[in-house]
Amino acid sequence: MELLRQRILKDGVVRPGSVLKVDSFLNHQIDVELLDAIAAEFERIYAGKPINKVLTIEASGIAVACFVARHFSVPLVFAKKTQSINLEGDSYSTRIESYTHGRIFDVIVSKKYLCSEDHILIVDDFLANGCALEGLIDIAEKAGASIEGIGIVIEKGFQRGGLSLREQGYPLSSLAIIDSMDAETGEIVFRRDAR
Repeated sequence: MELLRQRILKDGVVRPGSVLKVDSFLNHQIDVELLDAIAAEFERIYAGKPINKVLTIEASGIAVACFVARHFSVPLVFAKKTQSINLEGDSYSTRIESYTHGRIFDVIVSKKYLCSEDHILIVDDFLANGCALEGLIDIAEKAGASIEGIGIVIEKGFQRGGLSLREQGYPLSSLAIIDSMDAETGEIVFRRDAR
């Protein structure tokens, strides 16, 4: 998606440790017009799939997933990283390691909101090593839900997550795949055939 790539080049900041900061438009301050265009692209990619729910994980995936759910006219379910007194009844749970935070989280989804009749589109802002997505896939499989697709805004193609998920046969589409980043020069190289 050229609009997204240009925005990353313009406003993305490469930091040491393979970190790309896009908080000025994607996951702290939100450019709603860009997110709407991103959601429209996912709607185009997964048109015709029987998607009845969007699934993501808190926190930075929620904004993108909201726009995607709006385009599909379906509910958004997000996995919570903490147990809450407001979460009633049984839940599906799994453990994930966060690349960004460098720690392990227990994530949960109430059984009231995900079941075997669901056809889900998993959405997240970033894909690096794939731990968050593997956790969401685990929850979906525990619920017996069908995974119709996985939509990622930015994939770090030089890390193992995307390759591993594609090798497992998951229908993964990334709108911008970065093959390399240089923290010293700020250079970002995109894969030409993103998807």
